[in-house]
Amino acid sequence: MIDSIPTATDPSFSIPLFDRWFAGLPAWAESLAGLAILIAVAALANFIFKSILLRMALRVLPHDTPALGRAVARLTNIVPAMVVSRGIAAVPHLPPSLVTVVQNVAGAFVILTIVLALSHALTFVNDLYQRRPHAVNRPIKGYIQVLKIVLFAAAAILMIAQLMDKSPLLLLSGLGAMAAVIMLVFKDTILSLVASVQLTSNDMLRVGDWIEMPQLNADGDVIDIALHTVKVQNWDKTITTIPTHRLIEESFKNWRGMSESGGRRIKRSLMIDQTSVRFLSDQEEQSLRRFALLGDYLAEKQAELERWNSRIAHDGLDPVNSRRVTNFGTFRAYMAAYLRANARISKEMTLLVRQLDPTPQGIPLEIYCFTTTTAWAAYEAIQADIFDHMLAVLDSFDLRVFQEPSGRDLRQLKAA
Repeated sequence: MIDSIPTATDPSFSIPLFDRWFAGLPAWAESLAGLAILIAVAALANFIFKSILLRMALRVLPHDTPALGRAVARLTNIVPAMVVSRGIAAVPHLPPSLVTVVQNVAGAFVILTIVLALSHALTFVNDLYQRRPHAVNRPIKGYIQVLKIVLFAAAAILMIAQLMDKSPLLLLSGLGAMAAVIMLVFKDTILSLVASVQLTSNDMLRVGDWIEMPQLNADGDVIDIALHTVKVQNWDKTITTIPTHRLIEESFKNWRGMSESGGRRIKRSLMIDQTSVRFLSDQEEQSLRRFALLGDYLAEKQAELERWNSRIAHDGLDPVNSRRVTNFGTFRAYMAAYLRANARISKEMTLLVRQLDPTPQGIPLEIYCFTTTTAWAAYEAIQADIFDHMLAVLDSFDLRVFQEPSGRDLRQLKAA
């Protein structure tokens, strides 16, 4: 029965191969020769796995998955580390403490390599998920980052335990006393994780959404949603980085509903000079019938007024109680008909031409409607065309736009 097996740390331990090759050499020469052979074997193993096997594996793997290729490349680094970890004990005349240190460092390197490979594998999983049609609505990048943080935290504990040649349980037992410190260090991560879960579960934000957050100077499209930050590309092509938890703590405007509705709202007023509002004479009313869009309105209005005024005359009331058509009301009816006839204005959504409360600057006549497109350039062009037409046709209704006097106005008044 064998009581014990000699190891590399025993003074009597030797390898016959070394005894034949390096017989008669000093102890230090045997150690150097053994180290040289060990390094050569590790380099050969590294060359075989990276230059031959790795290339063959990369040919088999899909070319559109670089993260998976990086994960496989990381795993090949384990082979030379394992060769060094196992072979260092075979080098003669090395101090036992040095052998232990090299083995521990190699073991820690193996742990780090495995974790880096797993990190690339998680990136590969995220890349695959983003190819799904509904990945924009439910991004998992934040959860992937959380898993990576857990992996690297566990790897750090295992590597420290390996280098110290102690059990990881001893390190974990001391983490309880460091809970407060850990909470302080990972405060932003915890807040961001909770915010990311809320944003995703409530479908509050997606990549590609147009959001507006004036307090952080953000106004543009969301281009990336990560665990700690959300990147917004503003319309001036600058990038605003928003902490994820700020999107839960503060309010922001998401224009996704507008984009999905297919229409964008026009809500703008034209200030009408109040002194230009008056009744229309019969001749002026007849003149306005040349506008095809006013035919139905004037006919209906005339019938309504005739019924009212005939009752006033029948009751013998003063003619001051009679009703007449105004240029402002006719213009408002004309603009409503103009918008309904405009093919670029939605008929299924709200369409109003309304008066707002009079102000010292005039009577606001507000256009409230929706375009049939959400494209910014097209929307602005439609809006501009509508108000260009309003300004040009005002004179036909003998209405004036209120405008602050300019220097030219004052000079003309002085000359008059």
